[in-house]
Amino acid sequence: MADSRSEKSGDMRLVVAGAGGRMGRTLVKAIAETKGLALAGALEDPRSPLIGWDAGMLAGISEIGVKLTGDAEKAISEADGVIDFTVPVATLHYAEIAAKARKVHVIGTTGMSAADEAKIVLAAKTATIVKSGNMSLGVNLLAALARRVAKTLDDTFDIEIVEMHHNQKIDAPSGTALLLGRAAAEGRGVNLDQRSVRSRDGHTGKRNPGDIGFAALRGGTVVGEHTVMFAGPAERIELTHKAEDRMIFARGALHAALWARGQKPGLYSMADVLGLGAI
Repeated sequence: MADSRSEKSGDMRLVVAGAGGRMGRTLVKAIAETKGLALAGALEDPRSPLIGWDAGMLAGISEIGVKLTGDAEKAISEADGVIDFTVPVATLHYAEIAAKARKVHVIGTTGMSAADEAKIVLAAKTATIVKSGNMSLGVNLLAALARRVAKTLDDTFDIEIVEMHHNQKIDAPSGTALLLGRAAAEGRGVNLDQRSVRSRDGHTGKRNPGDIGFAALRGGTVVGEHTVMFAGPAERIELTHKAEDRMIFARGALHAALWARGQKPGLYSMADVLGLGAI
């Protein structure tokens, strides 16, 4: 239960999933700094050695009276929503609970399979879900621009997406790269699954017109860098976003939660939250 001294009537009460991780700690700090929000719970794997720790202390702020717990059903049922940047298996578990309790579920988890995505769609029949491969304003604006440029240019302009992340990231291409790839594919009117090229090695032959290529770089402590490249005859257009602090993703996720509070159950994107669908 949240410390009542830091919670006001009318605040949206949020649970942070994966509260012991880097993104989880950033979210806890962001909630403490955001008017109209209160931390109602902090979730971790029940086997985690961090169970019982104060979420505020882990986030580098003062003790707030919210301890990490593995009891997701209790935490989510007592809150207005859950913010979730974890792993697919955990996200599906939280989605099932949020759907049953008819709560807001903001999902920043990446690396999901087609079967996982189908389960999220099912959960959105009773939960209000905002799901995105990236929660930042800049990246979602970049996706809208990539869609528009792809629609404007024909396939004499080859599309390549290059991304770089820290050396601890476990999935590739990144969720953001795939979000940008889907935006470009929508602009071209093609299916990304059918036209994406995820790797090149050895004698690959010439590039097929209309393919959308991906390159993933890993190293150091890079938060996230993405470039959508349109390479045409004798000219090249590059749209780039560089993330310098995880707080941009946290602020975007909290903005999404506040927006979702007034929406009907369904599956939404950050483009919906930010009103970028018409770009």
